[in-house]
Amino acid sequence: MEIVGVRVELPANTPMVLLQEVDGDRRLLPIYIGNPEAAAIHSALEGIEPPRPLTHDLFVQTISAIGAHVSGVTVTEMRDHTFLAELTITDATGDERSISCRPSDGCAIAVRCGAPIHAAESVLDEAGKAPAAEVPEESEIIDEFHDFLENVNPEDFGES
Repeated sequence: MEIVGVRVELPANTPMVLLQEVDGDRRLLPIYIGNPEAAAIHSALEGIEPPRPLTHDLFVQTISAIGAHVSGVTVTEMRDHTFLAELTITDATGDERSISCRPSDGCAIAVRCGAPIHAAESVLDEAGKAPAAEVPEESEIIDEFHDFLENVNPEDFGES
């Protein structure tokens, strides 16, 4: 999965992180999140570094300081309209441990350390959305209209 971005869903003004499959059907997975997590993900995606470490930065630095690293985040299931996730930490010996987390925190951490984000196939089957058909650029629409005007004949409209 890749993070497409953080958006605010109107009219409720609810932030969401939008994930998309890298391969396959390229399904989208919208996950509603809190404002602080949305800000944390957005600032990391934009490469904004705070003067002092924020919570997710501190977590990544702490994991690194003990000789471990975040090896991935997986959105594991959806229960009662709530997404669940696991953060996988690999220690210096190669042992992995999974820690339950909110998908928003997992994404905020993954962005900071370049860890991959995954979603269980069952989650994508249940909550994934097909990507919207590509909308033509405004210039493409105008070009098509100009082509139409240049090539139209009165006979194309039949008799009135």
